[in-house]
Amino acid sequence: MDILVNLQAFLATADTAGFSAAARKLNVSTSVVAKRVTQLETRIGAPLFHRSTRQLRLTEAGQRYVHRARSVVADATDLLSRMGEKGHDLVDHLRIKAPTSLTVARLADAFSAFQTQNPRLKLEIVLIDRPVDPVTEGFDIAIGAFPHSFGGVVDEPLCPLKRLLCASPAYLKKHGAPKHPRDLVDHRCLSFLPTGPEWIFDGPRGRISIQVSPLLSSNEGHVLARSAIAGNGIALISHYLVADALRDGTLKPVLRDFPIPELWVKAAIPERRRNAAAVQALLRELKSALLPVL
Repeated sequence: MDILVNLQAFLATADTAGFSAAARKLNVSTSVVAKRVTQLETRIGAPLFHRSTRQLRLTEAGQRYVHRARSVVADATDLLSRMGEKGHDLVDHLRIKAPTSLTVARLADAFSAFQTQNPRLKLEIVLIDRPVDPVTEGFDIAIGAFPHSFGGVVDEPLCPLKRLLCASPAYLKKHGAPKHPRDLVDHRCLSFLPTGPEWIFDGPRGRISIQVSPLLSSNEGHVLARSAIAGNGIALISHYLVADALRDGTLKPVLRDFPIPELWVKAAIPERRRNAAAVQALLRELKSALLPVL
C-alpha cells in the first residue's frame, strides 16, 4: 500500500502545486506528503518536482508519469472497492472532461445526483470545449460531440444532439428570413466557437457548406441563445438551449428545409478504465439524464 499512498501524494501535490495544499486535500500533515513524494522519487530514481520557495512545478519526469499514475491509482481504488466488504458502494476518483454549455444546462444536475447516490465517490470535473484524448490528458471519461477518435480509447454513445438555426421575430422582420444557406453570408450570424464558422446543411441534393462571418462567436451556448433572443442575429445552436424560447415564440426556426447534420454526444474512455464500476455507473446515469431532454 506504500506505493499507492505515495502515488496519491504525488497526484495531490501535482494538482495543488504545493505540499501544504496537498496535505489539506489528503487530510495529513505537510511533512507526510513531502516524505511520500520523496520516497516515490527515490524509488523511480528521478525528481518529480522542481522545488522553489513559491511553488512546485512538475519536472519532465513528473509530466511524463502524472497521467499514468492517475490511471494506476484509479484502477487500484476500483479494485479495492470491488474486493471490500462494502463492494456495492462505489469508491473511486473519476476525472471527467465535459463541455461547458451542456454541463451548465444538463450535466451538473446529473453529476450532483450521481454523487449523492455514491457519497464515497470523488469527482473532478473539468470544463473544456475542445477534443480531448483522455489517455494522454489523464481523464477517466471525456464527454463531447466532436467526431474525433483516439488510440486506446473506447467511444460510448450517450445521446443524439439536435442543432438548428433560429432567430427572433424582430430580427426576421427587420432583416428578412434567408431562403437558402448561401443567403447567410448577408446576415448577422451567431456562431459556436468550438465548431467554427463553417456551417454545414443537408440539402435536397446533398451537403452544403457555407463559411459565415460571425457577428458574435462564443464557446458558451447560453451567450448565443441570449443574443439571438435579443435580436442580434441568426444562431446555429443546440436545440436543448433554445427549446423554451422556441415553444413560447421568442425564437423562430430558420431554414427548416435545410437541416443541420445531427451530432452525437459521446463519452471517450481509456480502454483500461472501461469496465471500472464507477465509470459504468456514471455512464448509465448520464444516458438516463440526457436522453429525455436532448
